[in-house]
Amino acid sequence: MYKKTLFSALLLMCCQPIVMACDACKKKQAVVLGGLTHGKTPDSNWDYLIVVVMVVVVLVIFFYSVKWLIRPGEKSAGHIKQFILE
Repeated sequence: MYKKTLFSALLLMCCQPIVMACDACKKKQAVVLGGLTHGKTPDSNWDYLIVVVMVVVVLVIFFYSVKWLIRPGEKSAGHIKQFILE
């Protein structure tokens, strides 16, 4: 387990320069997301709005997925879950 953790940490440290933006890309990027990735950052406020809406949708879906996985709400005697459990 220790070797896997050490290998993962070393791999992440070695890959960081590859993932982060180079100097040429940093000059083209906006201030908000500058330096985080290669290529262009969003051009207009609509791009930021789309990203924020998608993040909210993903977080809501993740919340309800975990909630219903931990506490499913089926309590009726006629639910198919009761037939499987019996």
